[in-house]
Amino acid sequence: MLKYSKLAAVALIAIAAAAGGVRAEDAAADPVVAKVGATEIHESELKLAMAGLDPQLANLPDDQKRVAALSSIIDVKLLAADASKEGLQDTADFKQRLAFLTDRELHNAYFKKHVVDSVTPEEVKARYDKEVAAIEPQDEIRARHILVKTEDEAKAIIAELDAGKDFVEIAKEKSTDPNKSEGGDLGYFAKGRMVPEFEAAAFALEKGAYTKTPVKTQFGYHVIKVEDKRKQQPPALDQVEGQVRQLVMRDKYLDLLEKAKAAAPVDITDAALKTAYDAVNKPEAEAKDGEGEAAPATEGQQ
Repeated sequence: MLKYSKLAAVALIAIAAAAGGVRAEDAAADPVVAKVGATEIHESELKLAMAGLDPQLANLPDDQKRVAALSSIIDVKLLAADASKEGLQDTADFKQRLAFLTDRELHNAYFKKHVVDSVTPEEVKARYDKEVAAIEPQDEIRARHILVKTEDEAKAIIAELDAGKDFVEIAKEKSTDPNKSEGGDLGYFAKGRMVPEFEAAAFALEKGAYTKTPVKTQFGYHVIKVEDKRKQQPPALDQVEGQVRQLVMRDKYLDLLEKAKAAAPVDITDAALKTAYDAVNKPEAEAKDGEGEAAPATEGQQ
């Protein structure tokens, strides 16, 4: 749930009071856990408060979170009752704040219903396929290397390879790189992942070939062998499902806003504010094509 301030908690209490409390048929499913005077605190309210705890308390064990949440509710209800006696709920400032909080909660409830909860696995898969189709796969290679301190050591290793000795065995025996136990295996990598000298030499090799002269880098001298060449594979859907879901949610949210603005056009009368607003609020179609944009915050994000 959203991270409520003390003021937001007061607003929630006022809303709950106006709703008339818990229905009798729901009492068994939502028991009373405490009372402040005649005011009951139900399990549902405790769960709401637990979900909205400050991040500093969010990682506490559940029993401690329940105590922290209950303490917060009791504090709020005590002072809310006193505020009510003073008539603070009737002030213009309170009504304005309550209206703002109500609008924000309605926004988040609508977002959850029509964006978060409406995303289907089929939509996520379709967006994933679209993103993958738009990617131009890069060339990548799978390489091994043997790292030594001197050029002479590297030349001696090349001579051993020329004589037919196994690359993996030499790597395990003589390489100073931490991956020597894997036979110097670096896995698959594309350009831009290695230091320039290493990369240039590795990508110049044919599959199965090794460097005939030592390759010097800041780490020492390398003998490199290319095991395989292929086009870079896109990440599997289950690896990027969260990011793809965010894209689907973003587009759904922008569609909702586009329809809402068409029904109720936005008119900003302050010239400076209008210029700034227009600058940071791209047209929806342009925003959909942008990179790195996330869906708006909803439950658990504010």
